[in-house]
Amino acid sequence: MTEIAAAVAAAAPLAQRLLDRLAAIGADPPGITREAFGPGENAAHALIAEAGEALGLERAVDAGANLALRWPGRDPEAPPILIGSHLDSVVQGGNFDGAAGVVAGLAAIAGLRAAGVRPRRSIELLALRCEEAVWFGLGLIGSRCLLARLPPGALDLRHARSGATLAESIAACGGDPARLREGAPLRDPARLDSYLELHIEQAPQLVEAGAPFGLCLANPGNLRHPQIRITGEDAHTGLPHRFRRDAALAGAELALALEGLWLQEEAAGRPMAVTIGRFHTPAERHSLTMVSGRFELSLDLRAYDPAHLAALEGRLAEILAGVAARRGVQIDPGPRSAAAPGAMDPAILEALADAAAAAGGPAPRLNSPGSHDANNFAAAGVPTGMLLVRNRNGSHNPAEAMETADLMAATGALAAWLATRAGAGPSA
Repeated sequence: MTEIAAAVAAAAPLAQRLLDRLAAIGADPPGITREAFGPGENAAHALIAEAGEALGLERAVDAGANLALRWPGRDPEAPPILIGSHLDSVVQGGNFDGAAGVVAGLAAIAGLRAAGVRPRRSIELLALRCEEAVWFGLGLIGSRCLLARLPPGALDLRHARSGATLAESIAACGGDPARLREGAPLRDPARLDSYLELHIEQAPQLVEAGAPFGLCLANPGNLRHPQIRITGEDAHTGLPHRFRRDAALAGAELALALEGLWLQEEAAGRPMAVTIGRFHTPAERHSLTMVSGRFELSLDLRAYDPAHLAALEGRLAEILAGVAARRGVQIDPGPRSAAAPGAMDPAILEALADAAAAAGGPAPRLNSPGSHDANNFAAAGVPTGMLLVRNRNGSHNPAEAMETADLMAATGALAAWLATRAGAGPSA
């Protein structure tokens, strides 16, 4: 293992060079924008493909336009190990959310190859398309395509910038939406050994712990309503309260009720999160002297247990009905999407703990606050694990602050785990 650790450490310049080039591709001051199925994500895929082919990896693009770089194992019949993440970003986000995992996968493979080993089972690095929900109002699209987990109508969703449908966007990037409409997985989950994703942490828990990386216990599932509409009645600002059907105040009451639900659940030891990303009266009708009869907001509910998430959906329905009745308004929850929670495989968790110890020390165990492509693999029955890398200032903002040294420490653990899981042997 010392040879592997040294070889992985020597891959740090490769990792830094790729991260720098990805930052240049996505430069959108003050942050980074790599638009899904657009020039930014496409250029990032081309960069990673070029780097993989330089390492001798076999390149393939599936019907969802996901990139796969395959390192063939000695036993072609053995189910492969998949590692990877995504290369798109939110608008003016940071450079590391998603991309760090893809770069780490390449660095781990480069280190293993330099150490003179070849796996018994194949290792495939995935760059999965469109993980961020900002582009179509639906996240984790690449892994959903791969595992036949697209919800009905998803291929008809329209891109937030281009206006193209998801089907049109996939086709333009080399995918095959007709194949996706068949509803069968592009890869049989039963023929996959495991999936491992490395990702920056999206809360300062590892900063607090003073650890370069940690072991993920679970990712939350989510329930999303991107366009909740409240309809009341437009009125003059002098209208007494008892006559009002004020959509804006209904929105405020709804937001506070959801925060109250969150605090109650946390106090009961049931971790969750509520996020309201959009919260506004219609821009074309903003007025200082009018009671607004229309209001819109978005909602993202997250929890770590499927039963808990289902119970929260029931509570949400009760809250919506209560606010509507008290305020004399109608509330339309609009479109709904959901992602299953992702509990990590216990055996992989323990193996990663051993790999972390071999790579230099114990790693804390913690939940991730974000949903990831790993959720879909876990939900499909594929043994799944995650490594989280220390990152100051959270994610989805220009201030993401992962250190390459921390990334390489986690990559060392990833490589050690791969060597054991894949059955590393002497190079042919």
